[in-house]
Amino acid sequence: MINTNNLLFELKSRGFNFFTGVPCSFLKPFINSVIDDPDISYVGASSEGEAVAIASGAWLAGKESVLMCQNSGLGNTINPLTSLNYPFQIPILLFVTWRGQPGLKDEPQHELMGEITDLLLNDIRLGFTYLPSSDFEVGPSLDLAQLKMHETNLPYAFIVKKGAISNYELNLPQISVSSQGMYNDLRKNGKLMTRYQSLERIVEIAPENAGFIATTGKCGRELFSIEDREQHLYQVGSMGCASAMGLGVALNVEESVVILDGDGAALMKMGSFATIGANSPKNLLHIVLDNGVHDSTGGQPTVSYVVDFASVALACGYKTGTIVDDIGCFTDACLDAFSSEGPHMIQVKIEPGSITKLGRPKVKPHDIARRFKKFLTDKKV
Repeated sequence: MINTNNLLFELKSRGFNFFTGVPCSFLKPFINSVIDDPDISYVGASSEGEAVAIASGAWLAGKESVLMCQNSGLGNTINPLTSLNYPFQIPILLFVTWRGQPGLKDEPQHELMGEITDLLLNDIRLGFTYLPSSDFEVGPSLDLAQLKMHETNLPYAFIVKKGAISNYELNLPQISVSSQGMYNDLRKNGKLMTRYQSLERIVEIAPENAGFIATTGKCGRELFSIEDREQHLYQVGSMGCASAMGLGVALNVEESVVILDGDGAALMKMGSFATIGANSPKNLLHIVLDNGVHDSTGGQPTVSYVVDFASVALACGYKTGTIVDDIGCFTDACLDAFSSEGPHMIQVKIEPGSITKLGRPKVKPHDIARRFKKFLTDKKV
C-alpha cells in the first residue's frame, strides 16, 4: 500500500496540477486528498468521457492533467481517447481502478470489464502499467509515465488495484449556489440565418485574443473556410466534447473562450452544461448552433425541437441564457456576453444546410493542437 499524501506529492513535484474525473471507491482516498489540496485544481465531471475532454482542454492551456476514474467508465472514454487525444496527440495521465479484478470477489457488473481492462487499454494503444505497491516505487513509475507521454504524445494509464492507496478522509468544502441567471428570448421569427453567417459574425466581433473551439463536422469546416487562425481548434471527432474541452481551457486562461457547438453534439453530452455551470468560468461563451438536424451526416433530424438549450443552461448555473434567430440579435447577445461575466449560453436558431464546395482543415490535428496551445500559453506572464 502506498501513502496517499506521498502519491500526491510525487505528482505535484512533476508538475501535475490539474485533476478531473468521476469517483470510484478504490480511488476515494486519492480523490479526497486532491479535493483538499489548495494548490490543485479539481473538476468533478458528469461522465468519464467529459473528463477526458476537460483534461485535454486544460493541457492545451498549459496544465499537466490527471484523470481519475473507475474501469467501468473506460467505455465512456473510448470515443474521446481515440478520436480526440489520438489524432490531436494530447497526453494526459490516467488512474483507472481495477474493479472486477480476476480472483477477487466483486459485483457482477464489473466481471467482464475486470477481465479486459488491460486488453482494452492495449487495443486503443495506450501505454499503461499497474500502480506500484510501495512508496519508493512511485517516483520512478511516474518518471517512466512522463517519459512515455513525452515520447508518444498520448495518454498513459495506471491501473489501480483494490487497497492500493492508504485512507484519507475528505474535508468536504462548502459549496455556495448562486441565484438563477437571466433568460432572454430575442427571436424575431423571420428568415433564419445560416451557420456560415453566424460564424462570420462571431469571428468578426469576438475579442482579438479569444480562443475558439468548434465542434466536429461542418461547424469546424465552415470556421476554417471563413478564416484559419492559430486560435481556432477544429474538433474532427469526439462529438459532444467541445463544451467540456472549452471548460478545461477557460478555467486556465484569462482570455475569452468561445465554444461553437451544435444541437446534436450538445444533446450528446448535456452533463457538461452542469459541470460548466458549477465551475462558472467568467470568460466562457457557449454558442449552440441549432438547425434541428445532423447536418454532417445527411440532415437526419435531432430532437432539439423540444429542447430550450438557453433554459437548460440557466438551470445548470449559467449567468445568461439567450435564444436568437437573426443576425442583429445574435450580434447584440454576443457583445453583451463579451462585456459581462459568464458563463453565457446563446442558442442560435439557424437554417439547415451548408455552403457548397465545403473544404476541410488542411492543418493536421497534431499541429492544430500545438499552435492552439502556443497561442494560449504564450500570452501568459
